Amino acid sequence: MTQLEPIIHIVDDDNSYRTALARLMEASGYRVVTYGSGEELLANLSGSDPGCILLDLQMPGLSGLELQDRLTEKAPLLPIVFLTGRGDIKASVRAMKAGAEDFLEKPASREALLGAVERALLRSEIRRAEHDRVHTLQARLDALTPREFDVFGLIVRGKLNKQIAYELGTSERTVKAHRHNVMEKLGVHSLAEAVSIAERLGLLDLTAKPSDDAHGAVRRASP
Repeated sequence: MTQLEPIIHIVDDDNSYRTALARLMEASGYRVVTYGSGEELLANLSGSDPGCILLDLQMPGLSGLELQDRLTEKAPLLPIVFLTGRGDIKASVRAMKAGAEDFLEKPASREALLGAVERALLRSEIRRAEHDRVHTLQARLDALTPREFDVFGLIVRGKLNKQIAYELGTSERTVKAHRHNVMEKLGVHSLAEAVSIAERLGLLDLTAKPSDDAHGAVRRASP
């Protein structure tokens, strides 16, 4: 599989600064796409390629923080590095809490900019790898039949075959067969691995009490 080259998305309403920043990134070997507003970015960004976003904080129309909120759904795998001409502590705190990779004050040095971009691209790789991993696990989970999913929900809560058979109104032999199919379809060899998958997909309610119904503790993730 061909490795996609990352793209640096630069969003700034200051044309001269946007152009200078683009030249710096291109001179450093990066692919660059520039936008004069947050609205322009939203209209043209696919979010499928790796990369990061260099985002101005103060812009007409959508502000940097408002755009960050929109990008949480549209391009969650692209880290954001904020750039601002004004020192704004409250805005920087909000941006970082919302997941921004960095927050630099203009004019940032070449070293600071390139360092922030390198860290953001590394973060992008990590996010994409985790996204791919979760997608693979979800596909395995979706391969389970409804009854196998019921068994899976009880397995990851530590239920024994006898207990599962009682709760589902079936025989231990049938439960063992379902359990075997579950482990095989998920590609795991131990209970710990099965529980890890449930946790990774956000399916395991660790606060559930033993008396809770299985479907209250484990549920299918949203597509």
